[in-house]
Amino acid sequence: MTDSAAVPRGRRSSTRRPARDGASSGSARPTDGPVNERERAREIALRILTHSARSSAQLREGLISRDVAPEIADELVARYADVGLLDDAALAATIVRTRHAERGQSRRAIHQELRRKGFDEQDIGTALAQIDEDDERERAAELARRRWAQLSSQPTEARIRRVVAMLGRKGYSSSLAFSLVKDLRGADNGDE
Repeated sequence: MTDSAAVPRGRRSSTRRPARDGASSGSARPTDGPVNERERAREIALRILTHSARSSAQLREGLISRDVAPEIADELVARYADVGLLDDAALAATIVRTRHAERGQSRRAIHQELRRKGFDEQDIGTALAQIDEDDERERAAELARRRWAQLSSQPTEARIRRVVAMLGRKGYSSSLAFSLVKDLRGADNGDE
């Protein structure tokens, strides 16, 4: 048997990189000082923000979950908002545009997502103002038409059920969903 057979394929060698905090070098890093704690919090915050854009509340939550003192987390969030690294209003507006245009979500579903992510009601309201009822109905109609066509080989009752369910999962009201399905069904009956 050769040496390469001793190490399973696809596995990395057992050599590990030294720990970031310097613990492997034997030197103890003082963590009780306010400067070091703030620096640690700053590094954590930048890592979180590098991964993806976050709301102020999400960043604060992420810092606290990594054992950063709440007052330091609040200071850091305020500082990052002041220098423009955090902009909840712009992020909320971006989320609204992408969720509606790309995923076809309704204002109600987007509102719930933004609340869950910790945006305040003013930023949510301003962001959702981009979508009016006509835009929402048009997007729902487009989704319904596409799904209705995909299900053309299915019985009518199954098509109705599936289209209404799909629109419901995206946050549209059942009254709108049934209205759109009624129009699609009428268009099909007119074609026959």
